[in-house]
Formats: sequence, C-alpha cells, structure tokens
Amino acid sequence: MVSSSNPQNQTLSFYAALFIIMLCVLFGANAVAIKICIRGIGVFTTAGIRFSIAAAAIIIWALVTHRSFSLKNGQFLQILIISVIFTIQLSLFYLGISKTYASRATLIVNLLPFFVLCLAHFFIPGDVITGRKFIGVLMGFGGVLFLFASQENITSQLLTGDLIIFGVALLWACNTVYIKRIISNFKPFQIVLYPMLFSVPFFFLQGFLWDGKMVYYVDMQILASLLYQSLVTAAFGFIAWNTLLQKYEATSMNAFIFMMPVSGVVFSGVLLDDRIDARVWFALIFIAAGILVIHLNPKSYNKVLKGARYG
Repeated sequence: MVSSSNPQNQTLSFYAALFIIMLCVLFGANAVAIKICIRGIGVFTTAGIRFSIAAAAIIIWALVTHRSFSLKNGQFLQILIISVIFTIQLSLFYLGISKTYASRATLIVNLLPFFVLCLAHFFIPGDVITGRKFIGVLMGFGGVLFLFASQENITSQLLTGDLIIFGVALLWACNTVYIKRIISNFKPFQIVLYPMLFSVPFFFLQGFLWDGKMVYYVDMQILASLLYQSLVTAAFGFIAWNTLLQKYEATSMNAFIFMMPVSGVVFSGVLLDDRIDARVWFALIFIAAGILVIHLNPKSYNKVLKGARYG
C-alpha cells in the first residue's frame, strides 16, 4: 500500500481501524472475484470492463462532489509513469491469476509489503529496515518459499502463474514506493482515476488480440463478481484507502493488511473449492505473521484500544 508524507497524520481511531480491517478483507477477496469472472469473460476483457466501470463511477462521484480533475505542471509525467506501470502490473496480474489458484495468488501477491519495505530502505529517506522488520521479511519470504518448495500436484501452468504473480508483487512494490514519494501532491482520486483511464484501451486491445472470444457467457455470479471488482475494490476501496492515508498514520494502517491473505485464502476455499492444504496454511501463517511483525506498533494499538473505550 502507499503512504502519505503529510506531517499532520492523526492517530488511528478504533472505528477507523474497524473500517480499515473491512477494506483489507474486501481487497483480499478480489482474486476470488476475478477467478469467478474469467469463467465467462476473457482475462484481459475482464480487466477492461472492470476498470471502465470503476473509472465511470469515480468520475460521476468526483463531478457530484465537485472535485477538481486538473493537474499541475510536473504532475502529468508522474501520472504517466504510474499509469504505465499500473497497466503492465494489472495485465500481468490478470494473466497470472488465470493460470494459478486464487489462494496461491493471494499469498504470493501479499509479498508486496515485504518488497516495499526492502525498496523503501534504499529509496525513501528515513524508512530503514530494523532488526524486527528484517525478521518479518524473512518470515514472509519463508512462507512463500515453503509454498514453492513442494512440487506435488504442481503443473507447469500453475508454476508459471505463480511466478507471474511473484513478478507482479515486485512491480507493484516499485509503483508503491514511487507513489509514496508523490502522493501528498495529488488528490486521492486522481492517483486512482488517471491510471485506470490510461489502462482501459490497452486492456481491451489485449483482450481483442489474446482472449480468443472476449465474452463467452454471463450469469448472475459472473456479473456480481465483475461489479464487486469494479465498484467495491477498484472504485470505493482504492479511494477510501488513499483518503485514509492522508488522514492517518500509514504505519498504523498497514498493520492490518495481514487480513488480506487471510480473507483471500478463506474465500478461495469457500467459494472456489480451492485445495487449501497444509502448505497453504503454513505459508499463510508465516506471511500474515511477517506482516504483523513488520508493522506491529504496540503504542498505536494501545491508542486504538483507548479510543474504543472512550470513542
């Protein structure tokens, strides 16, 4: 996730913490929605439709709430860089998730905070890796290595999908670190909207070239999963997260992202009947624990709990 450089960040309240947990659960279930959707709609076509709907929803919301769409000098290049990476990143994510299980994709892509931590150490002033954070990184990568270690029932297609998602997590981290440096100069919805608008034509072009038949069939489950991706996570979720980042401490918010792999694995097992064996659970425990170790801040949690008693 991205971070704000706003020096006026507030301490996270109890109710804000509950809202962030809800967002993390929603984000974690997104891979499951994608897997359901691509049963009837082409991989890249799904991405194109998703972000078309999301962009339209954001534009309507921005117009109704009188938000400014204008960018300042120097911001166009920054948006272009974010947009290009976003397009490549999401194209690969949809391709990778079409080749592997949603549960495995959710676990692997949640290497994101570990990659961000490593990159931020070199590119974000003052954001250094401490001994505690280093242990968290080892736990996270150890969980994914354990997932890769056994070749039982692992097909070449599954492995290809896993490796693509691994690359996506690294690319996503690069984009995140870049956004961390510039987000305070933008309105939250701009960081979300403009990359979507840029990417949509490329998604549909890829769908036309490589999806075969762009739409096979659509039923209520596929439609619901498409609307979930578009309105719940891509529109509401992204804007809500970036808005909270400008108000609350990023470290406190990131402490709850361990819920993403947890919800992703649980929903994959329940809705997709993914094979959730001991290796997956072991990887989940290590990745979630690693995220907690990195972002665990007892003082922040005490303030949140205090807010619950008096809020």
